[in-house]
Amino acid sequence: MRRASVATLLLVVLTAFLPAQARAADNGEWSVEPADSAITPRTAFQLSARPGTSFADRAVVSNSTGEPLTLRLHVADAYNTPRDGGLAVRGPEEAQRDIGTWGKPEQDVVTVPARASVTVAFTLTVPADAPPGDHVGALVAVDERVRPGAGSFIGVRRAVGARIHLRVEGAQRPALAVEGLRLTTSSPPVPGAGDSSTTVSFTLHNTGNVTLDPRATLHIGGVRIGGPTTRQLTNLPAELLPGEQVRVTEGWEGAPSGWGEATVTVTASGIGATGSVGFLDLPWILLASALAVAGAGAALLARRRRRRARGRAAGRPAAG
Repeated sequence: MRRASVATLLLVVLTAFLPAQARAADNGEWSVEPADSAITPRTAFQLSARPGTSFADRAVVSNSTGEPLTLRLHVADAYNTPRDGGLAVRGPEEAQRDIGTWGKPEQDVVTVPARASVTVAFTLTVPADAPPGDHVGALVAVDERVRPGAGSFIGVRRAVGARIHLRVEGAQRPALAVEGLRLTTSSPPVPGAGDSSTTVSFTLHNTGNVTLDPRATLHIGGVRIGGPTTRQLTNLPAELLPGEQVRVTEGWEGAPSGWGEATVTVTASGIGATGSVGFLDLPWILLASALAVAGAGAALLARRRRRRARGRAAGRPAAG
């Protein structure tokens, strides 16, 4: 039965969760920021701890609307979205796996008066067996009201998160992998008679335990005509969290004709990783010409062999 104006899908929209933001995480109605930012400005909670320790910090939740706001607070894991590598956090109904299980606000629900602020405390308890390296999340304030979304069966719950970057002491091990590299080219049958394009895609995998800021370069070598030899790739995540994988896809006009190898080299934090794949892209007219030349050569060679065979047969002495 059709249920008009009923939300069957809840989307927690996290706004203002940026790594180097110079202001509070703010969606225009409410904001979350580290406390004491007016004295010692902090754009995020930058923390360091040993395994097995517990500590507390404070956040300021501000309401810029003319009505009181009731918000639900929770500490959430951050992750890279597979689609574009952007940072997101797990919603309150999702299972937390990392820092989201270590943190707890002093209050689960807070009501902020109109055009006012409240300070809330939260604690982080780092397990004794916590792996060393970076653990990224956010202190999230969610509006429990469901607002209409893009369709009649979609509802949206808005949220704001103040970033938490916790480094657990121990060996820091940056590492990367380039996996599943593919190079796809599209060329017209006759060179120069239409548009051509190239698309490269690969999975960028942070196999280490620290957050990385990757840079990637594509190099195409071999016997080829057209297309760039080297290209800087730009569709990369600004940050790649430990253990995260992002499928990177980038395309451009122009394509190489010929054969060779495409190599993607990714660097970050003094380390690098490469992936290579061969390619073959010959326009049919060139391929047909090559086959015709090869066929003519084979026919000429066969004709010469027959002539030599006939010559040997003609010079053979008759049997007595």
